[in-house]
Amino acid sequence: MDQSAVTDAERATEVKPKMHFIGKVVKISLAGAVIDIGQPAVIHISQLLPTSTEEPIKGVGDILQVGQEIEVWVRKVKEGRIELTMIKPLDLEWRELKKGMVVKGKVVRLEKFGAFVEIGAERPGLVHISEMAHGYVRAPSDVVKEDDEIEAEVLEVNRRKKQIKLSMKALLPEPVKVEEPARITRTMELPQPKEKPARRKKAPRENRERNATDSELLLNLGQSSTPSEAEPTAMEMALREAMERAKTKKVVQEDKNRKTHTVSHEQEDILARTLENKAHTS
Repeated sequence: MDQSAVTDAERATEVKPKMHFIGKVVKISLAGAVIDIGQPAVIHISQLLPTSTEEPIKGVGDILQVGQEIEVWVRKVKEGRIELTMIKPLDLEWRELKKGMVVKGKVVRLEKFGAFVEIGAERPGLVHISEMAHGYVRAPSDVVKEDDEIEAEVLEVNRRKKQIKLSMKALLPEPVKVEEPARITRTMELPQPKEKPARRKKAPRENRERNATDSELLLNLGQSSTPSEAEPTAMEMALREAMERAKTKKVVQEDKNRKTHTVSHEQEDILARTLENKAHTS
């Protein structure tokens, strides 16, 4: 195996995509050219940078000449073959943009709703006004100016819509919150109503003990005793009084009826005798 070929292959592996070189044109062909960047590399005609945007490239010789030094970037490295391009590659390809990564860029345009930042991608990223600071921002110009260099965190990448959303606020420390002293709320204690002492009712046991004591006293005096009856309650006394009043009223009514009946009978006798005497007289 050729030792020089091995060395070129090993050297080619050290070259990475997007690396920048100043190379010299060593050979020109219809399809492209061979460029010396410290080792041989090739550039295709489609990767040449035209001198005028109005005229298309007709041949490699219209752009390159042998011995000419040109600015190139590594486009691809494959199996020891290095392919170059005169078109400056993007610092960040769509596939390289990830949510949460931190990027650096330059403010290129201000709008009412935010600032556009060139971060080396296909499109500038947008820092919305709500993502510029933790506090209230009246206008983007209060925070940044055009050509300012800033750092931001990638919030969202939408390749289909060609949108890159950035946040400056995500890289700023959280503001310290000052805790207010807790307020002591005093509640007025309302006086509680005093409870009335409940009437103490004599238990039947106390009645029995009292009756037993009275019986013992009578026995000591030589007298016989009979168990005293329990004192009637207020309801029982009222009921007894009502029954007695009803009984008395009944007796009075019966007596009144009897007197009325007697008077009526006497009047009938007097009337009969008067009529009879009157008949004899006539």
